[in-house]
Amino acid sequence: MLHVDNLSFDNLITSVSLSSGKLPSKFDLAQNYPNPFNPATSISFDLPLKSFVLLKVFDLIGREVATIVSGELSAGTHTREWNAANMPSGIYFYRLQSDSFSETKKLVLMR
Repeated sequence: MLHVDNLSFDNLITSVSLSSGKLPSKFDLAQNYPNPFNPATSISFDLPLKSFVLLKVFDLIGREVATIVSGELSAGTHTREWNAANMPSGIYFYRLQSDSFSETKKLVLMR
């Protein structure tokens, strides 16, 4: 039993929450949430291994309007936010790319 300044720690309860420890088994790009959104949305993706990734947003005619991620990330599930406060309403596309994976999804900004 530990005593510090007349305090007893023999009944101290500690809680630890452990994740399953499982890494994603494949690359995956989730649908943004919420969708439609105004002015910010979250984009989640899974990486089965440490990878250099690009996550970019494009307008309807294919112009790049934002780079959300450009760099190496650890294996696991990642979430990034895109704040489109300065963008006009409309349909946009976001694309996740790595050496061996590329996927594009649609998102809608509604004011």
